[in-house]
Amino acid sequence: MVAVPRRPHPVNDMGEESSPDPGPQKASPLYKMVGILATTLGAGIGFGVAAVGVPVVLGAAGFTAAGIAVGSVAAKIMSAAAIANGGGVAAGGTVAVLQSVGAAGLSAAAKTGMAAAGAALFALI
Repeated sequence: MVAVPRRPHPVNDMGEESSPDPGPQKASPLYKMVGILATTLGAGIGFGVAAVGVPVVLGAAGFTAAGIAVGSVAAKIMSAAAIANGGGVAAGGTVAVLQSVGAAGLSAAAKTGMAAAGAALFALI
């Protein structure tokens, strides 16, 4: 068997040696624009979930503006919390916070936080 000598670097079409690592590539303007659009889309989705989705889901669970609906998931959660706390629901606890959000919606700070979280999530994609 005849040993074939190896070249230290790949050879291009013109017979010249080329570098195996061309170095870091600059991102194209289109690639950057897609990233900006994804971030903006994520912010919009995050804000939409905060403004519409959370109150709808909590209302469906039974956390309403009129109070906790009878026989709902919210009523079962409240009952479990009351039993765990010895007969009362703790102020500032999970049930109280969910009832507050269900009755009044999320604060502007919470909506902004969810929009930022959505933007960060879509920026990673």
